[in-house]
Amino acid sequence: MKIYDVIILGAGASGLMCASHLDKKFSVAVVEKNSKVAQKLKISGGGKCNITNVHVSEDNYDGDSDFISYALNDFSRDDLLEYLHVNGVEPVIRKNRYYFCKDSSDEIINILKKQTLHVDMILNRDILHVGKKDDVFEVQTSSEVLKTKKLIVATGGKSFASLGASDIGLNIAKSFDIKVKEFTPALVGLTVQKDQFWMKELSGLSCYVNIKVEDKILKEEMLFAHKGISGPAVLSASLYWKKGNIAIDFLPNNNISELINGSKKLVSSVIPLPKRLSKAILEALHVEDVECKKIDEKIKKDLVKIHNYEFAPAGNFGFSKAEVCRGGVLGTELNLATLEALHVQNLYFIGEVVDVTGELGGYNFQWAFSSGVTCARAINNN
Repeated sequence: MKIYDVIILGAGASGLMCASHLDKKFSVAVVEKNSKVAQKLKISGGGKCNITNVHVSEDNYDGDSDFISYALNDFSRDDLLEYLHVNGVEPVIRKNRYYFCKDSSDEIINILKKQTLHVDMILNRDILHVGKKDDVFEVQTSSEVLKTKKLIVATGGKSFASLGASDIGLNIAKSFDIKVKEFTPALVGLTVQKDQFWMKELSGLSCYVNIKVEDKILKEEMLFAHKGISGPAVLSASLYWKKGNIAIDFLPNNNISELINGSKKLVSSVIPLPKRLSKAILEALHVEDVECKKIDEKIKKDLVKIHNYEFAPAGNFGFSKAEVCRGGVLGTELNLATLEALHVQNLYFIGEVVDVTGELGGYNFQWAFSSGVTCARAINNN
């Protein structure tokens, strides 16, 4: 039976990028559950794939900062953009910070396909079990047993079950006594408690906000949804929220005290938000919608809370609505320079299966690409 030099489990962003950077002297196979590769890349960003961000650092991630920064420095945003440029893809920048494929995510997928033509793509395979005998890994799939000297786990997280996502990567790690943090939904909308049910009644409205959670401030659009709150600011905030309060500044670019000062209009009229929203916020703050000139010191004090509306979310929308997962194989279990398990020789973990999760805005694909390249380079130089 053939023994591969390297088998990669998962044909997503990290797995394909890793395969594309492995030396062609190696015999390599990629095992994928789906009938096509890069299915999450394909649908992300409305089909245009938010590849990376103008500003990328370990501060944009939840996880071990030293571990994260190594890969981000080894294959940086600039390295990724140069890689794309050399291969004829020039991403466009949206909102001054998000890099997207110009026309379609197929632009980057086609690069990865072209650069892995020498690789055996073994598709439509469920991974049932992984074991190791002597120095050879045995991968039991739904169709056969595959053998390899080095095994790279790039199976992703649990979100997007419709694309075959599962926690198989964590099960593999645990079978080798490697410590993991169980997956939880991340980059996901937040549900609200009874006192915030007014938010659900505004479903469909959006506004630009600052959300403070833990020691982070996320600045982007917030969308009111029938389940609670969503939109880019909330999705990123969900990455850092475990329990307890978050605080929303509904007017980050204005000062409510200045807006009401000397005005003869109703309070709801001077607030630069949709009227339905401004009225709802006033009601939530228990502030009567009166003429600004009638405002007393108590109302002024209550109105300032529009910059710091604190509440505790009830939970989140769950895995079915999550963009990614928080959790994974702990960084302390891996060599940060190679992504190899510290206690299992020739076993590697890359991409979302590792306990590294980025904010919304291309950070998770950047991590996938960076960790994939870092792993490939380590194997090439081994």
